[in-house]
Amino acid sequence: MAPTKQQIAVYITETGPLFGRKDVPKPGPGQILVKVVAAAQNPTDWKSVGRALKASKYGAIIGNDFAGTVEELGPDVPAGVRTVGERVGGFVLGTVSANGSFAEYVVAEADRGIVPIPESWSFEEAAQLGVAPFTAMQCLHQTLELPSPFEARSGPQRTVLIWGGASSVGQYVIQFAKLGASPKNFDLVKGLGADEVFDYRDESIIEKIRAATNNALDIAVDTISDGKTPEQVTGAIGDMGGRVAIILLYESPRPDVKVKYSAAPDLLKSESNGRWYVDLLTKILATGKIKPNPVNIQSGGLVGVKGGLQYMQEGKVSAQKLTYRIADTPDIPEL
Repeated sequence: MAPTKQQIAVYITETGPLFGRKDVPKPGPGQILVKVVAAAQNPTDWKSVGRALKASKYGAIIGNDFAGTVEELGPDVPAGVRTVGERVGGFVLGTVSANGSFAEYVVAEADRGIVPIPESWSFEEAAQLGVAPFTAMQCLHQTLELPSPFEARSGPQRTVLIWGGASSVGQYVIQFAKLGASPKNFDLVKGLGADEVFDYRDESIIEKIRAATNNALDIAVDTISDGKTPEQVTGAIGDMGGRVAIILLYESPRPDVKVKYSAAPDLLKSESNGRWYVDLLTKILATGKIKPNPVNIQSGGLVGVKGGLQYMQEGKVSAQKLTYRIADTPDIPEL
């Protein structure tokens, strides 16, 4: 059981994110209470703060990704699905609901959006086992309909363009699938398994990608989905057209290229689909072949979240995961 009735958290107020005290949540049917050891930041975190302010979602705790230990099982959690004391990492729908990961405790679905942490991964590394890897799998296997690593494959090998290969989602897409980052990250993405790497700032990048793929590229993942990328990614698709998995909504500039939005939160709403992806990620991690994003520990624990959100909003985060250790958070009196 949670040792106290209150916890330290970062939540929405009329003036923006506030560091303070909130009640410890209780797990409902099919849910678990996790004592958070580390929480990781995603671009959606700073973006959702603005949306939450417009919607007056005051009191909602910010944050999606977390890692920690199972503290309590709620009612109707099937036997063997989760155990008290188990190390787990995953994500919740922070900011849009009262429950978020930038807190000492978080309530999560027992069987969706959460996986056991590999023994070789620290809590700080496992805090990113949420939005990024689940989105990566969804892009590849649901949107692009590629087989999972454990399914039989037939026909010739496919070439997939990964735009933004050094982004958090991009790093997982590369590893899960097996092409795009700035020159400073070439070594990183090649080390993760990319066969060819292109500089997205290169004015002739589209011509180079088309040449490298013999103008036959028909599938891509746009992990940026903003600015120039709609024209660039769809422009790289060959003359026969194709499909692009996107993580932010936009319309395709080409009628012969279909774009489809991939949203990890949907996996928390579908029991069967959500469980399939949990099982898949668990198997993938068990191979021991997946590397976490480089971790950047922010000072001050949860006190550092407001600055981290601003830092990311200013576009200063590249090829790393901003992560917060809950134990580094200074204590404040209970209300």
